[in-house]
Amino acid sequence: MTVLVTGGAGYIGSHTVRLLRDLGRDVVVLDNLEFGHEAALLGATLVRGDVADADLVCRIVAEHGVDAAIHFAAYKAAGESMEVPERYFANNVASTNLLLDALHRSGVRRFVFSSSCSVYGTPALLPVDEEHPLAPESPYAESKRMVEQQLRWYDVCHDVRSVSLRYFNAAGASADGRIGEDWTMTLNLVPIVMKAALGRLPEVQIFGTDYDTPDGTAIRDYVHVEDLADAHLRALELLESGAGSAIVNLGTGTGSSVREVIDAARRVSGVDIPVREGPRRPGDPVAVYGDNRLARELLGWSPDHDLESIITSAWRWHSTHPDGFGGT
Repeated sequence: MTVLVTGGAGYIGSHTVRLLRDLGRDVVVLDNLEFGHEAALLGATLVRGDVADADLVCRIVAEHGVDAAIHFAAYKAAGESMEVPERYFANNVASTNLLLDALHRSGVRRFVFSSSCSVYGTPALLPVDEEHPLAPESPYAESKRMVEQQLRWYDVCHDVRSVSLRYFNAAGASADGRIGEDWTMTLNLVPIVMKAALGRLPEVQIFGTDYDTPDGTAIRDYVHVEDLADAHLRALELLESGAGSAIVNLGTGTGSSVREVIDAARRVSGVDIPVREGPRRPGDPVAVYGDNRLARELLGWSPDHDLESIITSAWRWHSTHPDGFGGT
């Protein structure tokens, strides 16, 4: 049977599609290519369209024999969501509901959802586990929480079983450097550091050097994108085993500071990356990193890559694709 991967031409989606295909799975990707890249699919079957197009979804299920879905398609810029919340609720929530409705009417009962640790807001306890109270601090984060609630009721009412994966900071690229993150529209730290290392930015700005951390800079949990792809496969296998729905954190269990990321990039690239220190940004928590015990127990998942591996793979990708997929 076939796995439908929505948003499969995006960053994490494309790595997951590649892993599924490498393992002999039949895959069909549904992506409107607003932010995705067909080149990232490395020849996987692509249907260009919108997840909100119920007739298209039903047709894909029928034509390709789809029996499970992995849902990545969403807008993901928390800052932008504060400016245009209606865009995020329409795309991330309403469109997902139309997708779910089409899938369950077509008999698809297994669904893996790309959620986010942002549903926790600024954590009161570290490491963050799945029992931590939810306190979204942006419409983006709220949209992820709302879809998790949708899935709960689709399970109760329609027997659609799901695994929601709340992952922390995705980073890195494929081991062979063939696919990675397109930095043209990202505000994530690792690609920004890569831009500075390659001369595409004059410097890396550090927002806050007076945090209560060992080196004064904020700490985040960086997870290699190939580890995230592996977790999606394991979540799918969990559902195929007959297990019930679940919500699972995907983190390393530790954090890395901004300075540690920059220092690792200096070692890997051999470039003395310039930095500029500035004040904290409002709303930035001191530290966020996840408890992954449930992922270990339920999925048998643990991250294989450390920060050095993440930075090494990111450098391999960005240094050979400085214009992203536009340069291939």
